[in-house]
Amino acid sequence: MPALIFDCDGVLADTERFGHLPAFNQTFREFGLPVEWSDEDYAGKVLIGGGKERMASLLTADFVSQAHLPTDAAAQLELVAAWHRRKTEIYTGLVASGALPARPGIPRIVNEALAAGYTLAVASTSAEASVRAVLEHVVGRTVAQGFHVFAGDAVVAKKPAPDIYLLALEQLDVTAGDAVVIEDSANGLRAALAAGIPTVVTVSGYTRGEDFAGASLVVSSLGDPGGEVTSVLADAAGVRPGAYVTISDIDVVLAGAPSGAGESDRADGDERKHL
Repeated sequence: MPALIFDCDGVLADTERFGHLPAFNQTFREFGLPVEWSDEDYAGKVLIGGGKERMASLLTADFVSQAHLPTDAAAQLELVAAWHRRKTEIYTGLVASGALPARPGIPRIVNEALAAGYTLAVASTSAEASVRAVLEHVVGRTVAQGFHVFAGDAVVAKKPAPDIYLLALEQLDVTAGDAVVIEDSANGLRAALAAGIPTVVTVSGYTRGEDFAGASLVVSSLGDPGGEVTSVLADAAGVRPGAYVTISDIDVVLAGAPSGAGESDRADGDERKHL
């Protein structure tokens, strides 16, 4: 049975700008920290895999002195963990409030994948509670219960290291050739490719200008009938999606079909696009 593995942030929903960033800044205010990340600041922070790791990037000697924080490494780890626990609470509250709508095509492609017999999973460096909150909000509790979730500190090395995807392959009992990843960032793409998994990239607000060399397909979003139309930014695998990406297109990525190949499959996919 093939597997379709989603990243969370920027893939399931536009969580970075409308969820994580305000949650980080509210946490900083509550803890009396002399920092507030701007949108431009956060565009740099998203290149760091993991929320605790992003927070830990604050701990320069100057910041520690200015904020009167402990200089002991163990005490700093405890402090960052406390910040992150509170940040996760704030973030999950934002998700529950409906502040983070699903990205185009996600509920649809999930339902198509289920109907086609795919195993579904999420592999993310975000805290597991945050990932599950987004997943339930986007696809509904019943469908979310059918997902395998690999998140947070399940692995030590965060993306762009391949560890989270290698763990997913092992736990799902599938080979890299029997899986497709959907990512939104260069770090996530590098992680998936290092694990040997073909990858579709749906760019998000913070990642559109990144280098996606090696991706099978790069699109503006998965798109939806009657909604946002997919713009193809790169198509190395010759997928040639229509107005929106379907599970037939994921099948082409899975098969590794080169440009111009698989015309019968494409005909079937085109029929499905117009149903």
